[in-house]
Amino acid sequence: MRTLKIIEHVSLDGVIQNSADGDGFPYSDWTGAYRTPAGAEMMLSAHGDRFDLLLGRRTYDIFAGFWPTVSGIPMADRLNAAKKYVVTHRPDDLGWGPAEGVGPDLVEGVRRIKAEDGPGLVVTGSSTLTSVLLEHGLADEVVLVVYPVLVGTGKRLFAEGTPGQAFEFAGTTPTPTGVLLSTYKVAGPLKTD
Repeated sequence: MRTLKIIEHVSLDGVIQNSADGDGFPYSDWTGAYRTPAGAEMMLSAHGDRFDLLLGRRTYDIFAGFWPTVSGIPMADRLNAAKKYVVTHRPDDLGWGPAEGVGPDLVEGVRRIKAEDGPGLVVTGSSTLTSVLLEHGLADEVVLVVYPVLVGTGKRLFAEGTPGQAFEFAGTTPTPTGVLLSTYKVAGPLKTD
């Protein structure tokens, strides 16, 4: 059974949006000033040597417009080589491959993909997927790359109404610019007592 890891770049106030996407978001590339070689190595390690991607259509299109034009950078090489499983109603036009649509039922499609042989799955960006994956017990791990900024507006990591979840802390690694990569194992529904 494959594992599914959510990796998200996030501000202190929970914003993961990093580009305008045509909606007037005022802080495109707010992570740029914090990038370092140490951070790049940290991200390579978090993704692993080999992985497949699970992406929403918007994130797939954004990535497809950039990553195929980049070569010779380890992260670009890994992303370009990864199989992309895309949540989309238009699976026939997935030009950045290898790629395939998840199917009409997200939950059943992800269960099927996780049951197949292959490397671990990584979800990044795709804010509409994270809450659904956690709600249905499909995510195994959450890696938050937390930046020391407040963005104040934009797409959030988890949707309003996402059921409470508990996580087990697995570790934190800092970069020289104050970015923290924190890893959590999904422990199940949040219990209160």
